[in-house]
Amino acid sequence: MAALSQPHQATYDAIVIGAGIQGSFAAYHLAQHHKNTLLLEQFLLPHSRGSSHGQSRITRSAYAQATYARMMPDSFHLWQRLEAEASTSLYRQTGLVILGPAGNPELEDYQHSLGAGEILDATMLAQRFPGLRLQAGEVALWDGTGGVLFADRALRAVQDVFCRHGGTLRDGEKVLRIEPGAMLTITTTGGVYQAPRLIITAGAWTGALVAPLGLHLPLQPLRVNVCYWREKVLGTPGVDRVSPCFLTLGLSQAPHSIYGLPALEYPGLVKVCYHHGSPTDPEERDQDPSSYLRSNIALLSNFISSYLPGLEPQPALVETCLYTNTPDEDFILDRHPKFSNIIIGAGFSGHGFKLAPVVGKLLCQLSLGEEPSHSTAPFTITRFPGVLQAAL
Repeated sequence: MAALSQPHQATYDAIVIGAGIQGSFAAYHLAQHHKNTLLLEQFLLPHSRGSSHGQSRITRSAYAQATYARMMPDSFHLWQRLEAEASTSLYRQTGLVILGPAGNPELEDYQHSLGAGEILDATMLAQRFPGLRLQAGEVALWDGTGGVLFADRALRAVQDVFCRHGGTLRDGEKVLRIEPGAMLTITTTGGVYQAPRLIITAGAWTGALVAPLGLHLPLQPLRVNVCYWREKVLGTPGVDRVSPCFLTLGLSQAPHSIYGLPALEYPGLVKVCYHHGSPTDPEERDQDPSSYLRSNIALLSNFISSYLPGLEPQPALVETCLYTNTPDEDFILDRHPKFSNIIIGAGFSGHGFKLAPVVGKLLCQLSLGEEPSHSTAPFTITRFPGVLQAAL
């Protein structure tokens, strides 16, 4: 997908900066609205520098926050529509169990989001999923809609459909300057482009892009370890033996959630990760904070020994990913407070991939001046004090 060398078209109906999953879906929805759209990516595709790479992500209906729970049915529907358009499978239903202390208020919020989610005690969980154990005083909530999204395949699919609908994808072009106005001007390492509307979905690079536009967004990039653990006894492949996804909450030994996915990516390796990371500069993410890695691995090893005894307690493989967190871990989906034709989508805080089809739709609607199909009130920029800097 490398940027081609022929003369560039200078003017578009819309420009999207950042071709991760959020920006790609925003561009996809704009193209579906027959808008001549340019999707810009600073790195050559495919790449592993941001937050959308890798083979798998968890999806689910259960959410403690009602805002996201209301968005999930629409998200499932849009993922299915993309599967049909791309003629490929993007989702595998495995179910999801949420492990936590009995009576935990957050667990009850998750249960409420499912309407009448099934609660499993230790005996029931062991009978259904022998590889998972509960500790004393804990229960598991079952979400039968949960499963695995094939992340790399999904990103390619949404970009392919976008291009098929007339969109232009240019990778290897870093944005150097954004000039506001009724007709915005975007200067990149590869050309100069203009459009009346702009969507910025640049992940960990968003803060640096919007700072010259008078915004100081409280975005914290985190370097996250993605760990894979070897099964002690390899099972027989097949649909019947696929374990569920899981996530934890309220565990005393893990201040942040631990989550896991079955051995679908690498045969015999189960993905189990800590939902947190160490602060990083996205340009320096490959520098290994060894002390944090050691503590992270020790926490996960202890968890695996107690909850997943069928796995070896030391990781077989460690990869990295970037989160870009807001202080409240809720998204930013909003217009620039001074330039209403600049839309910003950021701060997906490690839980945005499953919601990307809806996020892209909302960003598209905001850019077109349409009424959003879901409330964006929880995602405003101005909920954070001091974001507006001196005027340009």
